[in-house]
Amino acid sequence: MGKTTNRSISALQSSENQQNIPLRKSPVKCPTCHAEINLCHYLEEGESFRWSPEEIRFHTGEKQKCFSSDLKAPQPMHSEKKVCKCIECGMSFNRSPELKRHERIHTGEKAYKCPECGKPFRRNEHLQVHQRIHTGEKPYICEECGKSFSRSSNFKVHQRRHSGEKPYSCKKCGKCFTQSSDLQVHQRIHTGEKPYKCKECGKGFSRSSNFRRHQLSHSGEKQYSCAECGKSFCWSSDLQVHQQIHTGEKPHQCNECGEKFSRKANLVVHQQIHIGEKPYICEECGRSFSQIANLVIHQRIHSGEKSYADK
Repeated sequence: MGKTTNRSISALQSSENQQNIPLRKSPVKCPTCHAEINLCHYLEEGESFRWSPEEIRFHTGEKQKCFSSDLKAPQPMHSEKKVCKCIECGMSFNRSPELKRHERIHTGEKAYKCPECGKPFRRNEHLQVHQRIHTGEKPYICEECGKSFSRSSNFKVHQRRHSGEKPYSCKKCGKCFTQSSDLQVHQRIHTGEKPYKCKECGKGFSRSSNFRRHQLSHSGEKQYSCAECGKSFCWSSDLQVHQQIHTGEKPHQCNECGEKFSRKANLVVHQQIHIGEKPYICEECGRSFSQIANLVIHQRIHSGEKSYADK
């Protein structure tokens, strides 16, 4: 006979009176360790006893963590049998709500709609995050600089700027990034992948931002004009950079030598001088360059194409 564990049943008895569910007081044997307990538990008529894997398991004696401390919702304990199966892909789940949430991936159902703008979402937690756009709520605050964020993911990425952490590294050249998305875009330098294709001219782009910028060149739309000289731009960011010509502002400073730049891209190129990084590699001869423009000029040696200076 297995070891018996005694436990007060008064608390469960009071709960039973509220639920009107039959109270079982006979000993129950653990199918794994064969110990017996004299705990009361709730069962529907004719239902067999099952253990719960999600609640705190225990019993006193040599074998620990076998029995549930709260047996009001009996479930399998020692083996987490997954009984709910998706008919589309065969994936199994412990609970039907988990299965229903998974099935929305296949059906495309978005049951949760934003009352403000009507945008639908598959999961309620995604809707709650979205609603912060309308409420302006930003619960994640950086202790270093005080900047706040509506999404925890954006907050974590921001914190890496202070810590200097770059957990995502390129296997080809070793360059590290704070975000996995930045690494994915960077890897296209090595693979040559350009997933964004212009329907007008067929030109391909590795970055969606460059693709959108290119599309405006076909439409000719330049809605952002400089108040100083009247020059127009497709993007507000381009206008802001242009205005630094008039103001003389150079907000991007090199930590190594103190040189300042009006464009962040120019700073990034400059920093490669200090670190010696040359990510742009010629496929013909293997020579590497810190700037892609220099690689393009170099490749004319192999192609026989004349530079503008030679024409």
